[in-house]
Amino acid sequence: MKVAWFDGSAGASGDMMLGALVDSGVPVSVLQAGIDPLGLGVELSAKPVQRAALGATKVDVKVSEPRTVRHLPEIAAMFEVLDDTIASAAIAVFERLAIAEAAVHQMPVDHVHFHEVGALDCIADIVGSVTGLLHLGVSEIHCSTLALGNGRAKSEHGYLPVPVPAVLELMKDGPISQAGEALFETTTPTGAALLVSFVDTWGPMPPMAISSIGMGAGSKETPDRANALRLVVGEAVAGDGSTSMVVQFDANVDDLDPRVWPVAIDAVIDAGANDAWVTPITMKKGRPAFSFSAMCSQADVVAVRRAIFEHTSTIGLRETHVVKHALERVAAAVSVDGHPVRVKVASVSGEQVNVSVEWDDVVAAAAALGRTSKSVLDHATALAQALP
Repeated sequence: MKVAWFDGSAGASGDMMLGALVDSGVPVSVLQAGIDPLGLGVELSAKPVQRAALGATKVDVKVSEPRTVRHLPEIAAMFEVLDDTIASAAIAVFERLAIAEAAVHQMPVDHVHFHEVGALDCIADIVGSVTGLLHLGVSEIHCSTLALGNGRAKSEHGYLPVPVPAVLELMKDGPISQAGEALFETTTPTGAALLVSFVDTWGPMPPMAISSIGMGAGSKETPDRANALRLVVGEAVAGDGSTSMVVQFDANVDDLDPRVWPVAIDAVIDAGANDAWVTPITMKKGRPAFSFSAMCSQADVVAVRRAIFEHTSTIGLRETHVVKHALERVAAAVSVDGHPVRVKVASVSGEQVNVSVEWDDVVAAAAALGRTSKSVLDHATALAQALP
């Protein structure tokens, strides 16, 4: 299976995406062919450059018209002449942009004025990037934490704080940082919209056999890091499990009846958490308390956060993005004197290392057999360890 991973530690923009694609082996002619049906007179050119002494490719977009304000319906109509697959993917990117801008400006989506991203160069960035990403033919796209920048950026609305509001809106469910001391916009709305439209998983580079590496240069030269979007493409290889970026919530609670905790844990897991747990702690002035923690995927953040607030007494949460490593596991069942007990067998590089036995099945089997739960647990674990 072919996969791709973007290193967003220096941010992302439309021209950086184009450069990364070209540098990884996608011909400029392929990107140009995706844009040409629009009949806009846009020309792409690529040249080698250096960013912090590293080689990269800079793609420039030459346009003939001044910047023009466009709306989503107008852009969608323009794309009717494109290949259906390219058109639908490009429209989806603009829809994400429109939804973000509508939220920021508190207006209907169709009323959003695309200033910078409605100009021909940004249209070319998006259509060209979509064309290149589809040309790669990858089954999965991954991306690291995305650096957004600091300072302020000039726009049609005047100076905006960086990260600009539209980028923050787009990246609400993705891991972000501010890229050190870079006092400029390292991730643009176009770059953010392209990534959130195509990325399947946010996190570290997945196990792969590398086939190509691309460095897409940004316009600025920065002293503390190479201002480039890196793209790594390769064939997925079997690892020791999966690695993903998840969210962990933590809250210190000293005013909740401890009998509520089992119900709270079940409610948070029902809301989408992978796991939830309670740890006894000591707070200031020696007060006994509990730390409530839960872990979930990016997609379940809103529901899990709400469940924690509803089912515990906390009025604040700490939210941390963490890397989760999960072993390969197989679900199976063993029979203890005719009673089924579910088990999970975990492996590293094909070698069994852990066995987990379903406790509720152990209790049910012990009651039916008139045996202790401990003896049934030992029996089921031994049978599971002997599974092929």
